[in-house]
Amino acid sequence: MKIKDIHAVAVNLTPESKTKPRVPRIETDGFTSPMARYPEFKRSDWNTEWTRLACIVTAEDGTWGLGMTVNGGPVLSIINDHFSPLLVGQNCVATEKLWDVMRRSSAPYHSAGLASYAISAVDNALWDLKGKLLGRPVYELLGGPQKDKIFCYASNTDISYGTENSIAWFLELGFKAVKLFARHGPESGIEGIRATEELVARTREQIGDDVELMLDAWMSLNVEYVVRLVEALKPYRLKWLEDYLLPEDMDSYFKVRERAPSQILATGEHWYTIHPFALAAGKGLVDILQPDVQWVGGVTALVRICHIAEAHGLSVISHAGMNYPYGQHVSYAMPAIQWGERSEGVSPPGVPLEEMVVLPGTPVIKDGYLIPSDAPGFGIEVTKDWLESKAV
Repeated sequence: MKIKDIHAVAVNLTPESKTKPRVPRIETDGFTSPMARYPEFKRSDWNTEWTRLACIVTAEDGTWGLGMTVNGGPVLSIINDHFSPLLVGQNCVATEKLWDVMRRSSAPYHSAGLASYAISAVDNALWDLKGKLLGRPVYELLGGPQKDKIFCYASNTDISYGTENSIAWFLELGFKAVKLFARHGPESGIEGIRATEELVARTREQIGDDVELMLDAWMSLNVEYVVRLVEALKPYRLKWLEDYLLPEDMDSYFKVRERAPSQILATGEHWYTIHPFALAAGKGLVDILQPDVQWVGGVTALVRICHIAEAHGLSVISHAGMNYPYGQHVSYAMPAIQWGERSEGVSPPGVPLEEMVVLPGTPVIKDGYLIPSDAPGFGIEVTKDWLESKAV
């Protein structure tokens, strides 16, 4: 079966929940970021307004698969103007070849970064299509279930309802692991370290000793600050420190590993294609690799990264992997992945997780665990008309 058409469109898929949050929103500029050293720029000033992107790959018989990613503005052109003319007419189940074609053809403008988002959307659509054509869920095409269910943790990416309120809601939903986001970086000096320690200490007291606790710094720290922060946070038994350096600053990853050898380190959501993961695994720079299946190069790339991790005795957690069916299916099948992340705010306090589903047909976490859909492909329950109604 050959590919008949590949087309990407910008979409707005923001969930419209019916339940009113039990607490009001508060004014906040969010957690810390690499831009924290320039306080004159608020997050709303420097964040892009690019929307999500939906990519549809259609086979000759009319069967189609759906892939998603972000950064719709520039990524649309890469898919529609570059990848689509190359791949139309190719065998639609030849995912290994098609992934390699996209990676190599985008090499002149770098297959990492924006090109990687485009590769991800097309690759995931191809896997969805393959599953539908073969009548099997994607996790079966990847080798079948490796676990009975996926253990999930909740990431407090939306801090506008108050961290204590959100953490209490996560515990009520049945999560046994939660992740905080740092509010301060090197620009805040010792006051920032103390504030972060207070945040972590309060949360540890709130969740007790039987719930795992993690901290995400979202690319905002440097070597010195990581070393000082790790020392300050030792009493609170963090499972890991995450995303603590600028993603391309590989030299600093070596230095942090050397100077904070006892701290479990996790990163990779802003690494693209397989090569940074191979370097980090081979040199022992991090303990947990965190590629995003909608950013790193799709299912094809994520499976390769899982094999790299296994070869080096490391584990993988797909960034935001429980938000969409793509990460759910790979996590269900891969031995290297034992945990799944639910992020994008999880849900406001009091709002059921069912009301936060972005793609209809996406299974919802129950009591801290998730089982993917066993429908063909990724089990996404949308029509082309529905997608067109979401186009922007």
